[in-house]
Amino acid sequence: MKNNIFLIGTHWGDEGKGKVVDVLSENANACIRFQGGHNAGHTLVINDKKFILHLIPSGILRDNVKSVVGNGVVVSLDALITEITELEENGISLSNKLFISENCHLILPTHIALDQARERKLGKKSIGTTGRGIGPSYEDKISRKGIRLLDLKNETIFLKKLDSLMEYHNFILENYFKTKCIDTNSVARELLEKYHKISKYIIDTDEYINDLCKQGGVVFEGAQGTMLDVDHGTFPYVTSSNTTLSGVVSGTGANMSLIKYGLGITKAYSTRVGHGPFPSELHNDIGQKIGKIGGEIGATTGRTRRCGWLDLKVLKKSIRLNNLSGIALTKIDVLDNFDEISICVDYGSINYETFEVENLKFIKLPGWNESTVGITKYDDLPKNAKAYIEAIENLADISVDIISTGPARNEIIQKINIFDA
Repeated sequence: MKNNIFLIGTHWGDEGKGKVVDVLSENANACIRFQGGHNAGHTLVINDKKFILHLIPSGILRDNVKSVVGNGVVVSLDALITEITELEENGISLSNKLFISENCHLILPTHIALDQARERKLGKKSIGTTGRGIGPSYEDKISRKGIRLLDLKNETIFLKKLDSLMEYHNFILENYFKTKCIDTNSVARELLEKYHKISKYIIDTDEYINDLCKQGGVVFEGAQGTMLDVDHGTFPYVTSSNTTLSGVVSGTGANMSLIKYGLGITKAYSTRVGHGPFPSELHNDIGQKIGKIGGEIGATTGRTRRCGWLDLKVLKKSIRLNNLSGIALTKIDVLDNFDEISICVDYGSINYETFEVENLKFIKLPGWNESTVGITKYDDLPKNAKAYIEAIENLADISVDIISTGPARNEIIQKINIFDA
């Protein structure tokens, strides 16, 4: 039986998970998303066509792969319908391929309004959320007020819950944030109409996911990255869910004993979008050069990502937290034209007001000044590129099993078959 694989970004997200999932899905039976909402964005390039998926797992682009949105995901029906429509218009069949948990919580228009109003009120101390209502939806889930897709099956129950929840939201919007209320009746009509468009995809995914795991070849696809985990990340500059290994169990109901391999997606340098501490950030021409070559613009937000050298301290924490078996190193081609490359190996305490860091320590390695784009065999990489990869392996005490050498699905080196590892 093929291994079931857990896949997560090792830093602050945007590590290239979508491309790696797409490559792995060629030999997978299913891809399962376990947390987050449409604040995530996975960019894939297939036959020169760019796809950006926010909710639906990247495996949907393969004909033979089942794609499941687990119960840990919060769902915007607008975003979901837009994504489904775009896939269908591009000839991607979803019939008997897409399954959405009936226990997913909904994102309401009032969640979005609350998210944006809160960020405005915080001003310079804002978290830097996407403003898409993700956090407020999770808040209502935890406080047991949230509305699940399951609730829309019974219109009477749904309307009662919606009226109660939106009354609470509108009270806060009007009386605390001093902004406009949102009409409950119009929201109810729109949600019911949109629900009927996607209801054929909704099932109880718990048993279905475990049956898929027993067959093997399942890829669990996380959103964001380890350091955005609400418990283990750079709090409060984090997302509102568990992006780490614990999120797989709570977000899908999968039996943990059935997941045999953990793959950490690690960019060859580090990036972060939005606010929050970023110890290895480069406030200079080198950081700007990395960002320009790497096209570091958020797929979901359109925001420019902050760039810096690879943060080894974060990587080692991610390996420990997620029980990782190996690494997929992405975007190594972005570093092709640097005379010298650094790795941030350690630092002291972080000031969460100023984001200043004590005792930053780096090691320097020679660059390779040769193109790695499209290389598919490890031995064909430039000598210094291999030295850089091997330095990461030695410093982090983990193997680099996959190396991405460009955005296309065929621009990749797979040192081992991790389904059989």
